[in-house]
Amino acid sequence: MFSFTWPSIGRVVLIGILAYVALIVLLRITGKRTLTKLNAFDLVVTVAIGSTLATILLNQKVSIFQGVTALATLVFLQFTFAWSSIRSSFINRLIKAEPKLLFYQGSFFEHEMTKERIQRIEVLQAVRNQGMASMNMVEAVILETDGSMSILKKSPNQSHDALKNVKGFDSSS
Repeated sequence: MFSFTWPSIGRVVLIGILAYVALIVLLRITGKRTLTKLNAFDLVVTVAIGSTLATILLNQKVSIFQGVTALATLVFLQFTFAWSSIRSSFINRLIKAEPKLLFYQGSFFEHEMTKERIQRIEVLQAVRNQGMASMNMVEAVILETDGSMSILKKSPNQSHDALKNVKGFDSSS
C-alpha cells in the first residue's frame, strides 16, 4: 500500500500523459456532443470513460493500447448512439428521457412529481435559485432530460412554443 518505486510512478505519469492525449484526440474527432450532460445515457458514458481512464492509469495489467482501445470503443458507441438518435425516433425515445411538466399556471403536477421522485420543496428551491420569491411569478417548471429544472417566468402574450415537447403540456393547455 505504501510502496514507492520510481518506475511505478514513472509508469503512471507516462501512461497518464499518453491516455490523456489519446482521450483528447478522440473527443476532438467525435465533436462536442460526446461529453455533454444531456441525458442519462451521456452520464453513463462519461462515468465509464472516467473509470476506464483511471483503470488505464492504475492497473499495470492494462496496456496503453488496450486502454486506448477501450476509450475509443466508448467514444465510438457514444457517437454512434447520438448519431442514430438524431435519425431514428425509436432510438431517440430508447436512450433519452423526455422533459416533464412539474408546475404550470399555479398548479403542481403531483403525479409527475411522484413518478420522478421530486418533492415540492425541490421545485420551490429551483424557483428561489432563479431569484423569484413567489410561485405567482412562475408560469411553468419543467424537469429537463438532464435532471435540471427550467423555470419559465410569467409574461404577457406568451406563446408557450418552448413547451411543445414537454410531457404533460398538451393536457394542461
